[in-house]
Amino acid sequence: MSWSTVDVMAEQPYQVVIGHGASSLLPQFLQEVQRVAVIYPESQRLLAAGLVKTIDQPVTMIEVPTAERAKTGLVLQHCWDALAAAGFTRTDTIVGFGGGATTDLAGFVAATWLRGVPYICVPTSVLAMVDAAVGGKTGINLASGKNLVGAFYEPFTVLCDLDFLEGLPPAELSSGLAEVVKAGFIADPFILSVIEDNPLAARTPGSPELAELIRRAVAVKASVVSADLRERTSTGSDVGRELLNYGHTLGHAIERHENYTMRHGEAVSIGMTFIAELSRRLGRLDDDTAGRHAAVLSSVGLPTCYRAAAWPLLREAMNLDKKTRGSALRFVILDGLAHPAILTAPDEELMEQTFTSICPQG
Repeated sequence: MSWSTVDVMAEQPYQVVIGHGASSLLPQFLQEVQRVAVIYPESQRLLAAGLVKTIDQPVTMIEVPTAERAKTGLVLQHCWDALAAAGFTRTDTIVGFGGGATTDLAGFVAATWLRGVPYICVPTSVLAMVDAAVGGKTGINLASGKNLVGAFYEPFTVLCDLDFLEGLPPAELSSGLAEVVKAGFIADPFILSVIEDNPLAARTPGSPELAELIRRAVAVKASVVSADLRERTSTGSDVGRELLNYGHTLGHAIERHENYTMRHGEAVSIGMTFIAELSRRLGRLDDDTAGRHAAVLSSVGLPTCYRAAAWPLLREAMNLDKKTRGSALRFVILDGLAHPAILTAPDEELMEQTFTSICPQG
């Protein structure tokens, strides 16, 4: 088998391995380990059992709820209790196996148990591969908002086994492509061309197009994270890691409004469509690039609008966004294709008009 690798040159450098069968490399990274804990979602019990068969060390299986229901304080406590019962020490390793919510949780468990134990990430969805598994952001949600509690904690390695995508529901695969499209607009326009040339192939597990899209999206995130792990350098025209939040300010508000029942990528897709139109109305983005958002996102099965009547509640929710500084709302916008910038405290009336212009009434 052949794999491609992407280096993430963060405070603790690591590699992301991408390819069919990449999870078979897991035992190589566990040679010096005494025990292993595998944190996995209930929906992937059978896949997790297959992974465990490849591990020689004693394994503690920690099953958690599927998707965002796993990212709570109660589930976090459950994981800590399981590690305590197993006598887990710093000579042991946690493996996060599953989608983005599971890997967010598992990374935070690793960061906080004994103030940090080794962590290996084995993502099983497009979203987890291109977003949650790369970059060292871990955390859980609160009722007040998404990812408000967390830590920066790099994995020892990330194994993106493309074989796991074969059984992924089409809607879940499309959701992950939102983060891929984001990478295209903020940094690598070739991604957009690959999708536009063959949207069906972009959504097809096993296709070379999807593999290329995942590799390119991981490379974009790795480059950004390597330069600004802790999101500290957004000053002037240097946007830093914050540019990865393109579309996320409104997207996270929609997720909260939906009580985290809407897929992350679906919400971010709406958020990108909104912010592209806002950038256009401000004279910062040309018409073609703004319109290209809805066209590309729709072509891979993603929504581009939400209910217009929800704006007051969404606007309130955005005040709790992590990018807010004091009382000033901040957005990542585009000044052109692959030219991100920061917009602070946009006009309230303009934001509402922009939102209602892309959303159906009622």
